[in-house]
Amino acid sequence: MATLEKKKQIVEEITEKLQNSKSTILVDYRGLTVEEITELRKQLRENNVDYKVYKNTLSRRAAEAAGLDELKETLVGPTAIAFSEDVVAPAKILYNFAKDHEALEIKGGVIEGKVATLDEIKELSTLPDYKGLVSMLLSVLQGPIRNFAYVAKAVAEQKEGTAEAAE
Repeated sequence: MATLEKKKQIVEEITEKLQNSKSTILVDYRGLTVEEITELRKQLRENNVDYKVYKNTLSRRAAEAAGLDELKETLVGPTAIAFSEDVVAPAKILYNFAKDHEALEIKGGVIEGKVATLDEIKELSTLPDYKGLVSMLLSVLQGPIRNFAYVAKAVAEQKEGTAEAAE
């Protein structure tokens, strides 16, 4: 009886994470060494990504409970799940890691409550992360201010030149 209760708790935990995470990526980690998995876990942890391996039967039940029935077909074989509040981070980290380690295979995922295709996840991995987006935004905002400063300086220099010529 205690085992059944524990399984129910795990299903509830996975369901909650599927519903509350902005990004969830499923991967097949077969063929990775312990050192490689440790390195991957470290990179994910540094970016606040929760990475766990659950039994597929429990994950399928959680996917069904979360209304993500299409996800059930990817829950076959060894599967690890990366949950994150950052939409871009898990896709970026896992794709970059998979480039260097062919054994890691991205199987599917959920982006903001919708089951995503592999192409959508790959596209997401090419986007800049939060810090990159903020940097780009600040650069765009600085452009007009910088241009205004140049114009104001040029007008001031022109007026100085006109005032000196009048004397």
